[in-house]
Amino acid sequence: MDGESHRLSEGAARALRAQLGEALARRREFAHTAGERRPDGSYVVARRRAESAGHRKVFDSLDALWALYEDLPREFTAGDVEAAGLSGGRRHLVVRHLAEHPAFDCALVARQPLTAHKR
Repeated sequence: MDGESHRLSEGAARALRAQLGEALARRREFAHTAGERRPDGSYVVARRRAESAGHRKVFDSLDALWALYEDLPREFTAGDVEAAGLSGGRRHLVVRHLAEHPAFDCALVARQPLTAHKR
């Protein structure tokens, strides 16, 4: 760090790795969805309290979800959300997650069809 080198014992290095993993891998729950950063860098959008794979979409990274969001028009529906592995139900899940997650500056403006608007 800053041109300095530090030596750690094996035990201290393992503890540091565990702490970093916990800091980077975490789950946040919102009203209807949840987002989880995994230790491998992937990001999972899931229906809150659902366990089956049909209720989640795994992105390569949070940056991949950001790229999808940035490509969407100012007002978008589930039909506008296109990415590999996104079926109709998962598209709705992603729209809802983008509206619920505070990092994405958008909000739901209609339920039929499910529509979000970037602010």
